[in-house]
Amino acid sequence: MIAPAALTCADLPAPHGFFTRQGGVSLGPYASLNCRVSSADDPVAVRENRARAARALGTDAANLVGLTQVHGIEVATVEDPWPAGRGPRADALVCRVRGVALGIVTADCAPVLFADASAGVIGAAHAGWRGAVAGVLEATVAAMTGLGADPGRIVAAIGPCIGQDSYEVGADLHAAVLAAGDQGQAFFRPGRPGHWQFDLPGYCAARLAHAGVGTWRVVAADTCAEPERFFSHRRRTLAGGGPIGHQISIITG
Repeated sequence: MIAPAALTCADLPAPHGFFTRQGGVSLGPYASLNCRVSSADDPVAVRENRARAARALGTDAANLVGLTQVHGIEVATVEDPWPAGRGPRADALVCRVRGVALGIVTADCAPVLFADASAGVIGAAHAGWRGAVAGVLEATVAAMTGLGADPGRIVAAIGPCIGQDSYEVGADLHAAVLAAGDQGQAFFRPGRPGHWQFDLPGYCAARLAHAGVGTWRVVAADTCAEPERFFSHRRRTLAGGGPIGHQISIITG
């Protein structure tokens, strides 16, 4: 059995992993570590994949909680684990209960994991461009602060997501980012006429800095450009559509 493969951030002071698509049991377009409960993949395979990822971090699948992600800014505070697939409609989780594992699924959006070791507070956020522009990262920091964290002590790691070279965007996204702040133009590079290349991880980092996060790091990887390691919504779209899996990122308290 191949163990699930994960990337980590040396500065993040909590057990965590940004898992790749490798090391699971799913087949076909979901091969192999698809962890999205709401996909059309075999539910038995998804449960096993999630269990493998949880075990890789020394915990049980029963302790792993997730969300119904909707590209918004709602943050769920976790006091007790809930069953897989029963998570609220939200895009971030925070917790100060020992033993709970927070999971975010992505396929090009940025998974962002947070920890304030002194307060024993952790967080996880799903940051696509809509959520990042709307303020999901700031909302996560605020929710952690409500549990006793200090923004200046928080370490945040931005996991593998679509890279700027792969992320061609149109006028709607460009306008939305510019409308959200004066520095938005810094995250675009000119592309084809009427298009730009957007730096999603760089934009997320700037939003974390604006929120007062003391330390942030980017785990460099381009999900769209690395088909052997990552699922990618953009790559699937360019190929004409079809089923897709999602990788999971997990942090534990």
